[in-house]
Amino acid sequence: MVSHTFAICAYKQSPYLEECICSLTAQTVKSNIIIATSTPNDYIKALAEKYHLSLYINQGESGIAQDWNFAYRQAKTDYVTIAHQDDYYQPEYLENILNGLKCAKDPIIAFSDYGELRNGQKVDRNQLLTIKRILLLPLRIKGLWKSVRARRLCLSLGNPVCCPSTTYVKKKFPEEPFQVKYASNVDWMMLERASKYKGEFCYVTKVSMYHRIHEESTTSEIIGNNARGQEDYEMFCRFWPKGIAKIIARVYGTSEKSNNI
Repeated sequence: MVSHTFAICAYKQSPYLEECICSLTAQTVKSNIIIATSTPNDYIKALAEKYHLSLYINQGESGIAQDWNFAYRQAKTDYVTIAHQDDYYQPEYLENILNGLKCAKDPIIAFSDYGELRNGQKVDRNQLLTIKRILLLPLRIKGLWKSVRARRLCLSLGNPVCCPSTTYVKKKFPEEPFQVKYASNVDWMMLERASKYKGEFCYVTKVSMYHRIHEESTTSEIIGNNARGQEDYEMFCRFWPKGIAKIIARVYGTSEKSNNI
């Protein structure tokens, strides 16, 4: 067993939680698996007991960043993947990530390409996925993994990295990785900050997990409430002058529609 933990963030009673757990127990490389939640209930407890997983209850402040940070803190291993309860991981996900990490001398994070789960069907290609892969083209060159300029270029037109596909190197994030500020761009903010770190972003180009798109997901809820536009604009201002950032944010907002069923 490698020094790695899958920390599953469970919320309320997701009908997909058990499928996520099963995809993690089926990994070709065995790892630690834990569940963290700020909404404890009999459903989550029963699944934790069924699969003999440690269950941690966040009794402090809750929210996306707070819950992810809580789950991260419970992992005591060198590497941590914050798994989202609705998503599915290919059996080779961790094996692919570890191979990516081995290719780096000083890794910060490792993340994989991903597909989407829509109405129970795996989707490997659509307009949004294609755009994200184009944005990540510089990081297909391993020699650019350590380039701050290349990493920031990839992030400057949107967030092309799927958050649940990301594995964190604990020594690079000894404190909490996520800042409590945004409702939707928690991971993009983390990546923007980490892009300035000394080290490497390891990009695994194989589709190694699937992100589920459904009406009750947090992303769909945020988009439905139109809470994302201002956050996007503020993120683009980290890369561009305000006038350009406003134009990019307006165009970027149209892509959010594809996160709804």
